[in-house]
Amino acid sequence: MKNAALLLAVFGLTTFAFVACSSNKTTRLTARILASQSVSSPTAAAGLVIINGEYDTRFSEIQAGTAPGLMAINPNRTTLLAFDTATNSVEVVNTKTQALTGTISLPGPTTSMVALATGSGFAAVPSAPINAAPPGAVEILNLASGGIAATINVPNAQTLVASPDGTKVLAFAGDSDALTVVSPLLVNTSNPYVTTVSGFDRPAYAVFSADSSTAYVLNCGPECGGAKASVQPLNLATLALGTPIPVDAGTIGLINGSTLYVVGNSPTNESCAGQTTAATTCGRLNIVDLTSMTVTASAVITDGYHNRIDLSTNGQLFIGSHTCTNVGNVNNPTGEVRGCLTIFNTQTNAVVIPPVNGDVTGFQSLTTRDVEYVAEGGILRVYDTTIDSLLLNSYITTGIINITGQIIDVKAIDFI
Repeated sequence: MKNAALLLAVFGLTTFAFVACSSNKTTRLTARILASQSVSSPTAAAGLVIINGEYDTRFSEIQAGTAPGLMAINPNRTTLLAFDTATNSVEVVNTKTQALTGTISLPGPTTSMVALATGSGFAAVPSAPINAAPPGAVEILNLASGGIAATINVPNAQTLVASPDGTKVLAFAGDSDALTVVSPLLVNTSNPYVTTVSGFDRPAYAVFSADSSTAYVLNCGPECGGAKASVQPLNLATLALGTPIPVDAGTIGLINGSTLYVVGNSPTNESCAGQTTAATTCGRLNIVDLTSMTVTASAVITDGYHNRIDLSTNGQLFIGSHTCTNVGNVNNPTGEVRGCLTIFNTQTNAVVIPPVNGDVTGFQSLTTRDVEYVAEGGILRVYDTTIDSLLLNSYITTGIINITGQIIDVKAIDFI
């Protein structure tokens, strides 16, 4: 273990523009969902579209940059971050007032963000220039007063994951056998708050135990240029590594109780056997029992790089990827239609591949309704999770919420 290099940022060189008022009035809606719409048109400007999650209808909009895409929200859902791809800046939104409160400039595009309840945010910037070191950094954002509080040199930083209690943020590069552990509560103290932990095999992601004591690190293995894919426990108190559990592949995962779902592509096990499809390669889902630390089942899913996952309240696991094998044309469905979305029924182990095309860039489930919002191919679709198909009712007759432009991400800003 060793301390990563810390590069303190100069507040005067960063930009944080405070906004005096919101372009939208505060609403009494209690089921608000935000969808980032990144493309302006003659009839609509880019922004964050507010959707009534009770009826799946468009309500209003928050202006947040000129091309908002990736979003992150803090655990108490009071602050939302939206990355503006046009200006390489993070737009900070107060979800209670629906007001844009500020803008923080980044030294390049971010690929991953997290927001904590303590008022700090983190952004992975793979191309961030670093003096006398390879490019790549994790930028610590001050969401209250603005600006970049500190810069942590993490070459080719790609993915950030925060523990449930907010005491640890893990940073992954994807092309390294080490990961970076940040302790946010120690920032601006005399104690070291950054540690590099090695001994992995191209770690790409991690999921945490409910008590935040253990991170189950997903070793990407061959898909990321490594040797073997596995799940490897990391004790967050001692930073001691546990014994790896071999899996087919691992770029993202999700824990439900004592069950861990791990997905990815395996270059040595990419057959689509069991599915009738024109696709020649498929991904893998492995189910890991954390009590026995064994793989208990697996399933064939769509291919691509898997980096989106969500579980509905009735046990439907939504798995999304990008750059997958698209088959057919959803606008002219004369044969098989297939894209980057897989729905796995965790109760029956049934696999559904919806007849849609395009990259999956955002998921949002609801606890009060059996629906899942999916940003897919630039379109916002709503799925009925009781039948794993598009929702059709008097409010949304096609299963699609018609929004001009390209939908990139979707987040619930109320506890719904």
